[in-house]
Amino acid sequence: MESQVRGGTRWKRFAVVMVPSVAATAAIGVALAQGALAASFSVSGQEFKVTADKLDGTGFEQYGAIDSGYTLDGKKTTHPVAVSAFKDATITNLCQSVVTPVPFIGDVTLTLTAGGAGHDPVTAHNIYIDVNDLKADAEFTNIDIGVAAKDANKGPGIKQGDATNPYGFAQQADRAVLSGVDQHAWATTAGTFKLNGLNMSLSKGANECQLH
Repeated sequence: MESQVRGGTRWKRFAVVMVPSVAATAAIGVALAQGALAASFSVSGQEFKVTADKLDGTGFEQYGAIDSGYTLDGKKTTHPVAVSAFKDATITNLCQSVVTPVPFIGDVTLTLTAGGAGHDPVTAHNIYIDVNDLKADAEFTNIDIGVAAKDANKGPGIKQGDATNPYGFAQQADRAVLSGVDQHAWATTAGTFKLNGLNMSLSKGANECQLH
């Protein structure tokens, strides 16, 4: 993406979980007019914070993987992650934020909220969240712990292109309900992602989503 000039300063690309970067803002507007983001998105490059009052998903599986990307100065980097996948999920009161240092300005925070008061929850199909830290109250239905990643069949399966050991540890469940979700993630991919009551904003300073 070509960097954009604002007040003589070049702004670099920002990234958030579960939606494309600012480079795709126009595409988001068109998709929202149609009621959903009906495409696959992979968002990475910076660690970002995600909070939600509740995530209720069916067809759950989780396995270990390695995410690769670049630092803000262009150096290649890798991160171990736990990939949480759901066939279908609803997310209540979603908040996502990422803080990016901008030359001559300081920290700038990109914040996205959706599925809050007065709106239906966010819905997603075939969603993968690459997490490196998660805190929540969790309830699993018919959980299988210690299956090989390649044998997990309750969820959407291993994401194509994931750097993971197909014979490595995995777990799966018919349903997973997470309440008071606080997590840090590196990437999210979703087949279809509907953001009801979407609000996306930029602010100066570190104004991240508030943890539970």
